[in-house]
Amino acid sequence: MMCKQLIYLFIFVLVLSLAGNAFAADDPSLVIFYDFEGFGSNPFVLDKSGKGNDATVVGSVSGLAGAGNMGSEACQITGDGSYLDLNGPEFPLEYVPTTAFTLAYWMKPEDTGGTQTIFSALADPHSWCHGGYVRNEQYHAHVGDAGNNYIVNGYEGTVEYGVWHHMAITWELVPGEHGGGAMYIDGELVAEYGNDFVEAPPGVLAADNWGSVNHGGARIGMDVDDSWQFNGLLDDFFVFKRVLSQAEIKKLMQGIGSPVALGPIPADGSIHTDTWANLSWYPGDNAASHDVYFGDNFDAVNEGTEDTFIGNQTATFMVVGFPGFAYPDGLVPGTTYYWRIDEVNDTEPNSPWKGDVWSFLVPPKTAYFPDPAQGAESVETDATLSWTQGFGAKLHTVYFGDNFDDVNNAADGQTQGTLTFTPGTLKMAKTYYWRVDEFDVVETHKGDIWSFTTEGAVASLDPANGAVDVTQTAILSWTPGFGASHEVYFGTDADAVANADSSSPEYKGTGNLGFEIYDPGNLEWDTTYYWRVDETNNTNADSPWTGPLWSFTTANFLVVDDFDSYNDLDTTDPQSNRIFLVWVDGLDDPANGSLVGYDNPPFAEQSIVHGGLQSMPFVFDNAVGKSEATLTSTNQHDWTVNGINTLTIWFKGSSSNTAEQMYVALNDSALVNHDNPDAAQISDWTEWNIDLQAFADQGVNIANINSITLGLGNRNNPVAGGSGMMYFDDIRLYPPVP
Repeated sequence: MMCKQLIYLFIFVLVLSLAGNAFAADDPSLVIFYDFEGFGSNPFVLDKSGKGNDATVVGSVSGLAGAGNMGSEACQITGDGSYLDLNGPEFPLEYVPTTAFTLAYWMKPEDTGGTQTIFSALADPHSWCHGGYVRNEQYHAHVGDAGNNYIVNGYEGTVEYGVWHHMAITWELVPGEHGGGAMYIDGELVAEYGNDFVEAPPGVLAADNWGSVNHGGARIGMDVDDSWQFNGLLDDFFVFKRVLSQAEIKKLMQGIGSPVALGPIPADGSIHTDTWANLSWYPGDNAASHDVYFGDNFDAVNEGTEDTFIGNQTATFMVVGFPGFAYPDGLVPGTTYYWRIDEVNDTEPNSPWKGDVWSFLVPPKTAYFPDPAQGAESVETDATLSWTQGFGAKLHTVYFGDNFDDVNNAADGQTQGTLTFTPGTLKMAKTYYWRVDEFDVVETHKGDIWSFTTEGAVASLDPANGAVDVTQTAILSWTPGFGASHEVYFGTDADAVANADSSSPEYKGTGNLGFEIYDPGNLEWDTTYYWRVDETNNTNADSPWTGPLWSFTTANFLVVDDFDSYNDLDTTDPQSNRIFLVWVDGLDDPANGSLVGYDNPPFAEQSIVHGGLQSMPFVFDNAVGKSEATLTSTNQHDWTVNGINTLTIWFKGSSSNTAEQMYVALNDSALVNHDNPDAAQISDWTEWNIDLQAFADQGVNIANINSITLGLGNRNNPVAGGSGMMYFDDIRLYPPVP
């Protein structure tokens, strides 16, 4: 039988062939994409993968108009000490490829008479990749593991100076085997394992970082150890966390684009320290004009309500917060603003192209970003406190103590000009409160009350403090501190729990070290609960330690599956919970074209999610008629409790998917189709609400549900169809809205 990995590759390539060149721009495995369009003399290069991995210019690096091989502009690197810095020590670890990658780019090197590096990443403590350089008149690829061993090392081809050529290097870990390394020049395979291509022993991972503050880094145009300077032109630089097939690499050589606007300035999620802003962006490929939406409400901007529509314009910038422009009275400190650019071209049938919603924060006039963070645990007893000053603040007044009310009511403190405060030696396992008031010459702005707990206290609690939508059958747990035993307090009244002792009804008993859990039983829906854990140790003079007050709020729904519980543990581990072993797909069923989860860890999707940490990736290939996956219910069989009447499923498709009917079935019998026969092509996260009566009318006992099936195609009369990729998340059961 064909292995899952090869089936995925076949389906993915088929989807790509239908999608044209658009696949790379929204491929979740793409972690770096520099096309250098609009680069010019900017101090950075925009990463158009959507991951925010921009590169900083060092030395003589700039965009050269009219020189691009794949567009109007290329990256020109000239002179010693010139390169693009990817800030390896701070490069997000989740974007560093460890089990599979593709590195691809166009290059036009000059003849310098020496070795030239195109891409270099040095891990801590050893090498990661000299991923493409020219040496001894050949193209060279080298990737290392955490032990400084080669997992890829090859020399191929003959360098042609002053001429554009395309280079691609791929590698994939195959458990128990040598990796699938390969090198392509101009789309042609020139080397692979077993053909003058040296690789490490089976099962070796690539190093998992691109450096630390003391060692390593990542650069384009010069080796991390300041040698092997590149001189010449580069274009369309890509890094993927998966292997691209030869067909995909050839498509990549043709160039990709984006129909939506990219590169927001201010950057998405940034802090903008002014009350006006000049918004700018890179236009989509086909844009003739731009619809601009701006406001302080995410949903309103996302939905494009009338009050957020600023107008249609041809320019790729917009001033806000200045007299004569939108928001003439200025932007308000302490407010998050949202904006969206829809690209418009009346001659294109797919116009307009809805853009992502971007945001930036105008900082508040109060202090923010406390360190230690609000609610921090295990803080050292000699900690120094710091914060970010409020908008326009000149002086700061700090209040500190171990009682919330005292700190909240304090006044007339000593002002200071610095942004740090040292409270002295603190007690262990104790909660402290602090506040910073900001003075901006005109008035004083009272700060929020922050708290932290010093080391030695209970920590790492579950549910997390302040958690919402918690299951009604939660089991409380925590990590012990210095105590040999503990006392648990629990209830719905915050003051009662905070002040309770062993004679109070909130007292739930004691336990010894090693038994840090409490089962409160079935909880009420949509209710906030408070809890506290005190610790005692008769051998310590500071005992007992009163724990902080924690809270969580239960959900007003039941969770069928939120996909966050799945992990990547080996199947021999008792805690193993792999998504494709719980949701049964079509891997072993020739009449079922579905595949759930990825072939390599992480098996669940961790970037494209609706809520929480993970979603379920679902590949469908209806060449066999239908594609479906089934979850067998193990805990929640009664779908009538609390008057439940609605099943909700969040899903996300892609415009490149084949239009296929989406359906859900209960108990392998009753079936409901989505109202939109093209639902698989919906590219935004979309909520599907289904009245449970629709299943009951087909004879299903809603009080005894044993399984739920998600699928695409015609389940009752399968016919050959198309293929694509779907994502599912947050399957829930809701009662009627009050």
